Amino acid sequence: MNHPRRAISLTLLLAVVGSAAMLGACSRPAPQDEPIRAVKVLTVGTDAMQTRYEFAGEVRARVESRIGFRVAGKIIQRQAELGQHVKAGQLLAQIDPQDYRLAADAARAQLAAAQTNLDLAAADYQRFATLKDQNFISGAELERRQTTLKAAQAQLEQAQAQLRTQGNQAGYANLVAEVAGVVTAVEAEPGQVVQAGTPVVRIAQDGPRDAVFSVPEDRVAAVKLGSGVRVRAWALDRTVQGTVREVAASADPVTRTYAVKVALPAQAALPLGATIYAVPDALSVAGAPVLKLPTSALWQDGQATAVWVLEPATLTVRAQRVEVATADGNEAVIAAGLQPGMQVVAAGVHVLSPGQKVTIYESKQAIAPVKPSSSATESVANKGRAASDASAPVPAASASSAK
Repeated sequence: MNHPRRAISLTLLLAVVGSAAMLGACSRPAPQDEPIRAVKVLTVGTDAMQTRYEFAGEVRARVESRIGFRVAGKIIQRQAELGQHVKAGQLLAQIDPQDYRLAADAARAQLAAAQTNLDLAAADYQRFATLKDQNFISGAELERRQTTLKAAQAQLEQAQAQLRTQGNQAGYANLVAEVAGVVTAVEAEPGQVVQAGTPVVRIAQDGPRDAVFSVPEDRVAAVKLGSGVRVRAWALDRTVQGTVREVAASADPVTRTYAVKVALPAQAALPLGATIYAVPDALSVAGAPVLKLPTSALWQDGQATAVWVLEPATLTVRAQRVEVATADGNEAVIAAGLQPGMQVVAAGVHVLSPGQKVTIYESKQAIAPVKPSSSATESVANKGRAASDASAPVPAASASSAK
């Protein structure tokens, strides 16, 4: 009679145990404690600025002329080549002079006609002057002949001036260099019809040289006339000291920067067009005390830059927003947000959270002890001495006493 009751009790017990097991399996595990991370920490302090403002530029001539013909025409020949050094009076290019030669011939014919008219007017005046002396004509008639003579003289002078002008026009068909220099650009080719004054070649005159570079708008006010600039030639690995000669009054319409011209000493002898690097003394910040941090200590907090500051009392970290002024090599210059003496996490910043406990990482290096060389020598000597004693024969007295 008791067997069915025992079976029912056993079944109920198994059901309760199974339910408890299922409930235990479905329950959420207890949260684990956040791990304590080891971090590298550095102390914020002032350091000297190492970066200098350096601008790239080039060497240019103090005077650079864009030369063109003084008359219009078709270019038939160009003797100047890019990079060629030319002397004063050297032929650079030519235009077709045929029309100007014909004009000169016409002016020459007008001069001959004016000379003939003058000779005729002079002979006529001389004849009427003789008649006047003999009272055959009136004085008014002689005055008319004198006026005709003066008009012929003026026409002759006009024809002479026109001939000189046309002669100059024909001479202007040849473009010659007025000064010695280097051809830096060619802006017209044979067969091209150019107007008077159109640039054909550009010549950098021999003489003083300038280093020309551009500075941004926020720095141009600090560059003053007469201030020093160190100019370093890229290819020659040489540095010379120059002086600011000119600062542009307006910005370049494309780059929005201001051109600065630095007068170079004559002994610099830098080649024309050479690449240079200019370091203005007025913009030098090297040696200035600043707060610097490695870039590994920075992280992005929304739209701002932040660092983790260690609280020594509790060994926890807190987020501190900072303002980065500029870069100095591989380090960031901090303008605001930190004070000297604060401790900042330098590595592993992306795995931390506010208020997290940390430990300060310390590098551990096991160094094996090294015995002094004298001790090692003595040890080897002692071992050698012991080995020799063991191999030596035992004296007879000792053997007998042992017995």
